[in-house]
Amino acid sequence: MLTDEFGREVTGVRISLTDRCNFDCIYCHNEGLGDTRGPMDPQDDEMSADDVVRFLEVVEEFGVDSVKFTGGEPMLRQDLEEIIERTPDSMEVSLTTNGTFLPGRAEDLVDAGLERVNVSQDALDPEDFAAVTKSGAYEKVLEGVRAAVDAGLDPVKLNMVVFEHTAGYVPEMVDHVAENDGLQLQLIEYMPELTGRPEWNIDIQRVHDWLAEQADEIEHREMHDRKRYWVDGGMVEIVDPVENPTFCANCHRVRVTHEGYLKGCLNRSDDLRPMGEMTKPEIREAYREVVANRVPYYGEYMVKNDDDEWEINDKYVEGYAEV
Repeated sequence: MLTDEFGREVTGVRISLTDRCNFDCIYCHNEGLGDTRGPMDPQDDEMSADDVVRFLEVVEEFGVDSVKFTGGEPMLRQDLEEIIERTPDSMEVSLTTNGTFLPGRAEDLVDAGLERVNVSQDALDPEDFAAVTKSGAYEKVLEGVRAAVDAGLDPVKLNMVVFEHTAGYVPEMVDHVAENDGLQLQLIEYMPELTGRPEWNIDIQRVHDWLAEQADEIEHREMHDRKRYWVDGGMVEIVDPVENPTFCANCHRVRVTHEGYLKGCLNRSDDLRPMGEMTKPEIREAYREVVANRVPYYGEYMVKNDDDEWEINDKYVEGYAEV
């Protein structure tokens, strides 16, 4: 298993299979790359199934034991089941999706080896949902969530980005997962540095405080220093990376773009590393280099100045970087 210079082992990879999406969510940052979404038809720049599997076979050599497939919308890939089926048996396989294609495919995905799924669902009202996603697929998403639970995926996590437009929906989403077996809620802090709308940001600590008042039990996870709140039997977890050095210090994942570039940090696009023609020797070289150069975003790449504001560490500015 490879370890970066900050002692962080890389145990998982997150692979974007496409930047295409049938939604147009107003908070989307496309895996930290910004709004690069292209035509809906399959594109020549997407990694092939063979490329994805070859990459996974290489990182398995280095002890990586989990992979999450993302997009865009990864279920726009008609070869998704094939990719999952060919994923090394030693890896736990999960998927992040908007859920619209789960009806009719959830069972096949489970048969292929999918174990867990995260479904984006930011509201429980069709109009509110449409305002955030720019999609009228609300009922299809609900159907997809039911299909995932019925197919035996466990857990089925509902991903909800918390920002100005959605913060008021949190209480009913907490009740929703408490009332429906098989569901968990993952509240994701809005990341203004990736979306360019800082005025939409809210204080995520207020959400923590509210949940702490409601919770019957609070669990602390080592991964990313996260907290889980158990409310009336439902589980709610907060992912809060913004301005959080502890979160970054516990990051154990490398990302891969749909074009086959390695990415050591979600927040950065100045650390992209191509894998050439995707031969195994090229993949090994690129992977070793990216892991060696991984840097915690907050607390290292971004540091506090004398005015207690975050700014880029000169050590990592081009021309000064030693990595």
